[in-house]
Amino acid sequence: MAILVDIDVMLARRKMAVGTLAEHIGITPANLAVLKNGRAKAVRFTTLAALCEVLECQPGDLLRWEPDDAAGTSVR
Repeated sequence: MAILVDIDVMLARRKMAVGTLAEHIGITPANLAVLKNGRAKAVRFTTLAALCEVLECQPGDLLRWEPDDAAGTSVR
């Protein structure tokens, strides 16, 4: 199971820099980079809510699920 993060898409649509977004939501640019590059293991709901508020979007605009290789996956 792969959860993909589309923060870059919303940043481009809003013509906003990563540093500006990080400042508005109250996290470091390094932590935002971890999240937007898909390296985060978790995201707090408060952070997700702040992202949605600043970017004026829904959580589904930022996160999406794509199955792993369909032939080799199993449901857990």
